[in-house]
Amino acid sequence: MTSTLVRQHPPRTGALPRADLRARARDWSEIQERMLVPLYEAVYERLDVSPTTRLLGLGCGSGLALLMAASRGAAVTGVDTCADRLALARERLLPDERDAHVRDDTRIVRGSPGEAARADAPAYTVVTAFEPIGCLAGDTERLGDLLAEAVPLAGRGAAVVLTGWGPPERCATASVLRVAAGPAEPLRGGTGAWRPTDRDDLERVAARAGLWPDGSGRVACPFGYADADSAVRGLKSTGLFDPAVTATDQAQVDKELAEALHPYRRQDGTVWMPNVFRYLVARVP
Repeated sequence: MTSTLVRQHPPRTGALPRADLRARARDWSEIQERMLVPLYEAVYERLDVSPTTRLLGLGCGSGLALLMAASRGAAVTGVDTCADRLALARERLLPDERDAHVRDDTRIVRGSPGEAARADAPAYTVVTAFEPIGCLAGDTERLGDLLAEAVPLAGRGAAVVLTGWGPPERCATASVLRVAAGPAEPLRGGTGAWRPTDRDDLERVAARAGLWPDGSGRVACPFGYADADSAVRGLKSTGLFDPAVTATDQAQVDKELAEALHPYRRQDGTVWMPNVFRYLVARVP
């Protein structure tokens, strides 16, 4: 299995501003994004992603999953709304001197899937939604909105991959999310509040999008960090702790998060949390 323990990251001094989106994007790219590499690999292997694949990545972030598909020869288009993450994706996938394994038709688009549409472009054969659902209120609805725009861009029989958190008892990070989201208690029940994972989340989203299921799988994706500071920065870069920050402040959330991580710290200072993620392959009728 691909190692997910990141290299040592130098600590930052001083408190980050509440809206330091550029630093958060960098933390996502350097620390957190690689935690789901085993999931990307499992999906691409199962679907035999290759030079005949036209892939649309929803919520592509800073582009690691796209880069892995491109290394298999696929034509990739990534869509996201975060300008700072997309800037990093462009650095990876659209360098001044293009890497040999990145095709000329690679596209990185800021906005919705509909904005990635081209009248003369062939239909996508694979659509991926690698941002796991199943821990925030409203995440299934947001994914449904993305699919409503993305599915019409895919061809008949195209694979649509949905991903979610596994059962809480199989995900050590679930306890961290629950404890660290405590300061956001007044916001519970609203969009962005923490919620427990439901095992049928992915199937319900697929059904509402008019897709038919074609298999599923579970993949171990441990979250490994060089130290507690890297763990705090990486986890906050996901955006899952934003409700808590809104309800209190950055310092309070950092403190709650560090305390929640304590059981997962090893003697050498690293942090290790076993997790299982689930994916569903659905097909466009």
